[in-house]
Amino acid sequence: MPVPWEALLPFGLVTTMFAAAGTLLNVSKRAQNQGKPIRYHVDSWDEMMMERDRRLTGHHRGQSTEPFAPEGFETNSEWYTQKAANT
Repeated sequence: MPVPWEALLPFGLVTTMFAAAGTLLNVSKRAQNQGKPIRYHVDSWDEMMMERDRRLTGHHRGQSTEPFAPEGFETNSEWYTQKAANT
């Protein structure tokens, strides 16, 4: 069976475009996460830790090695803005 050589040019273009789009998407996602891979299967514990990291460093993927929290860390939680339930 002969190979239709005229079909290889569009096939190469489509393959190249898919590869370029995938690579650019991966680079974009890593740039948004400070060069770290994308997080999968994030549960409630991970969400709490990401919120704590955001409060400590200003970015949800940043981490701090300081032994003490910065000024105002104990008062910038959303718990203080929620209304108490009437019991």
